[in-house]
Amino acid sequence: MTGRAWERIRALGLWQGDVEISPLKGGISNESWIVQDAAGRWVVRFGDDYPFHHVERRREVMVARAAAEAGFAPALRHAAEGVMVTDYLGAKTFEASDVRAAIGPIADLLRRFHRTMPHHVSGPGFFFWPFHVVRDYARTLRRDGSRMTAELPRYLALADALEAVQVPLPIVFAHNDLLPANLLHDGQRLWLIDFEYAGFSTALFDLAGLSSNAGFSPEETEALLTAYFGCSPDPALSRAMAAMQCASLLREAMWSMVSELHLNAPGTDYPAYTAANLARLEAALDAYQTAYGTL
Repeated sequence: MTGRAWERIRALGLWQGDVEISPLKGGISNESWIVQDAAGRWVVRFGDDYPFHHVERRREVMVARAAAEAGFAPALRHAAEGVMVTDYLGAKTFEASDVRAAIGPIADLLRRFHRTMPHHVSGPGFFFWPFHVVRDYARTLRRDGSRMTAELPRYLALADALEAVQVPLPIVFAHNDLLPANLLHDGQRLWLIDFEYAGFSTALFDLAGLSSNAGFSPEETEALLTAYFGCSPDPALSRAMAAMQCASLLREAMWSMVSELHLNAPGTDYPAYTAANLARLEAALDAYQTAYGTL
């Protein structure tokens, strides 16, 4: 580990007895460590505010605490400016194949999270609307001289078209960053972690993000919708879901474009991540247009 990380962790003054520290891999915008002392094992997570990503750490701490109180996330033991300390669960971090094998349980987890969390969160209500995020990313990319500036008109037109086919759904409190690695299983139950983007939203963005990030087939996507809503989706909902899957990939690709300009996580190749998500977006758009016609 780096000397700076060790000094930051030691300076927290939380530990009992001897301390062992090891990196926790998986994040592409934050720095996390496993700390073991005489009392147990903990996750120390460092992260700054990222205004360009609409990330505000005080809000993340509030959601993490609320999610722990509601039984969805590991207990939050300490929070200060730029750092959070939570229980280490020793749980399996999900990969795409794990998500596809647990569609029913994950749908149940998300439905309960969406319905329960509004009774636990506090403070100003942050609203996450993916189409606004795309438009704001476009402003940032244009202002800061992104290499992708010439493509922005196309991305904005695409966002408008994808938004136009959405259907009215109840507002829920959503996670909004359902990469497989943000789901854990301890052998008995599922957990959610990492609440940087959590806020009031539409359930469809969580469902679309989960399915697109895990590479769902059309049949798996229908199974997810059926498990979440309790009935087979009608044609309008299926179309909205397919469009939101495209939107989730567009948002993730533009997140990476902005990160190319403003983040520097060790070992992270943001241009490669951008390219991978753009390729997945093109595949999703092909599937959408095959099923529903040209946007």
